[in-house]
Order: sequence, then C-alpha cells, then structure tokens
Amino acid sequence: MRGLRSVGLLALFVGAQVVALALAIPFKTAGLATGTSPNNPAAPVVIIAAIVLAPLVILWIARRQGGLAALRVVLLVAISASLFLTLYYTLELVIPATVYLPPASVGIPFDPAATLAGVVAVGLLLALWIEPQWYVVDTAGFLAAGALIAILGVSFGLLPVFILLVALAGYDAIAVYRTKHMVSLADAVVEMRLPILMVMPDSAGFDYTRVPSLKAERQRAPAEREAMFMGLGDVVIPGALIVSAFVWLPGHPVVLGVGANLWAAVGALVGAVVGYGFLMRQAGSGNPQAGLPFLNGGAIAGYLLTYLAVFHHGGFGFTLSL
Repeated sequence: MRGLRSVGLLALFVGAQVVALALAIPFKTAGLATGTSPNNPAAPVVIIAAIVLAPLVILWIARRQGGLAALRVVLLVAISASLFLTLYYTLELVIPATVYLPPASVGIPFDPAATLAGVVAVGLLLALWIEPQWYVVDTAGFLAAGALIAILGVSFGLLPVFILLVALAGYDAIAVYRTKHMVSLADAVVEMRLPILMVMPDSAGFDYTRVPSLKAERQRAPAEREAMFMGLGDVVIPGALIVSAFVWLPGHPVVLGVGANLWAAVGALVGAVVGYGFLMRQAGSGNPQAGLPFLNGGAIAGYLLTYLAVFHHGGFGFTLSL
C-alpha cells in the first residue's frame, strides 16, 4: 500500500506542474509577476526570508494558549483569499470578465469569473472549517500549488530561481535533520488540518479528522501507517525552476518538433521525479525526510543536463540584472 500512496503523491506533484505550465504564459501576459526585475539575483531574498521566518512565527503562536485555534482561523481566511485571487485570474483566461444581465436597457454588470472563483473559494473555506477531510485538503493544496508555481516561475529568471532552490534545499535539510523545527511545524499543521501538507491515505475512507497528530503516526511502524504526507513547499519550490525554464528560455532550437524551452522544463520535471524516487526510498525508513534536497537537486540536475543537450553550451540561461 505504501507504493500506492507514493504514486498518489507523485500524481499530485506532476499534476501541479502541468497546471502551472499551462498557466505560466497567460499569467505572465496578465502581469502577475511579483516584481519588475526577474533576473535580479537578490529578488528571491524576501521569499527565502519569509519561508525561514514563517515556521518560527507559527510555532511561537501555536505554543500559546488558544494560539493554534486563532492561527487556524487566520490561515484559513488567508488561504481562501489567495485561492479566490488565483482562481479569479485563472478563470478570467477562459470566462468573459464582465457580462451584462438583462434587460439590456438597465445594463447590470456581472462578473462570472469572480462569482465562480468566490463560490469555489468560500466552498473550500467552509469545507476546511467544517469537515477538513484529506481530499478537501488536497484539492485546496493542489489548486494553490499550481497557481503559486506559475507565479514564482514568471516572477524569477533562471539565476534567481537557482539561488532560491539551492538556499531552500539547504534550509530544509537543516530544519528537518538538525533543528527539527520543520518536523514540529508539520505536527502543528496536521492538528490544524490546513492545505499546507498534501495527504495520501491507503484508502478513500481514511478519516483525516481522526488523526491525533503526525507525531502519533510516526510512532507507528511504517507498514502500519495509514497515510503519507508531503509539504506543499515540496511541490511548489522545485516547480519554480520548471516554469521559469519554460517562460524565460528561447523556443529555438526546435528538437523533434518541441521547443528548447519546453525540453528544458520537461528535463527539470523528470529530474524532480527522479529525486522524488530517491526521497521515497529514504522515506521507507519511517523517519521524517527533508524533501527539497532531493526534489530541488533532481530538478536542477535534470535542467542542467537537458540544457546542455539542447543548447550545446554552458550558459544555462543565466542572465544578470539589477
């Protein structure tokens, strides 16, 4: 059953990358990048700092009386607002931004994209609040991951993305194996039932709301555990390189009818999947594992090898600007 769980998490991982690739160019055209200088090597510093500090703040609040409950409310609202915005911009690509309700003489404006995005975001908010089962958590996490990957990829050129991936892989290793505060964060996230962890159980009937804690799950033998967990960051961060390669590299030369930028993106994705295989092998020990060293390392290796094979030089698409 463990093999089925790992395949399920892999499907979520790959699916989120495919969604992000589909959204990348429309998001770039719509101006959804987070900055105006994508090749500035200092551009990812703010995100790195936020990712380093956020777990510490969450753990500090969670240890206060009533802190976990209050934090859950704040994070649920923030997640729902983010889902609304990303769904709105995504739906705008396929649904008219504004239509006018009859009668025509009155001209009452109606925004179907905003309405549908609001319904989905509020629906997920209520589901996460009332009955946060694993499939609800995974649905919200999957939608958020696809959009976040696309936004990061269009916001950062290849050099800043490399800096982001290397820095966060090192931080993840330290936070899981040395300080272990990322393990404590995972425990808190499971208690809050938030879409910051992807959950893949043995069976569809798995009741996520009855899992006492991730710590309790770890105390069981690996073969007896009912579910596997994967941090949303493990899906999003390596995906930034996949989308960045697709967006910022030229489409020429064309190899076997496929543009060079897509080859590089696919190479990074294949590398990340290989890294995922090594990660799952390590996870078989039953101990918490840092995902980013494997996933980021695989994505970087896959990208570099594919770039050399397609472009035949060692520039790797790095461009420096301030």
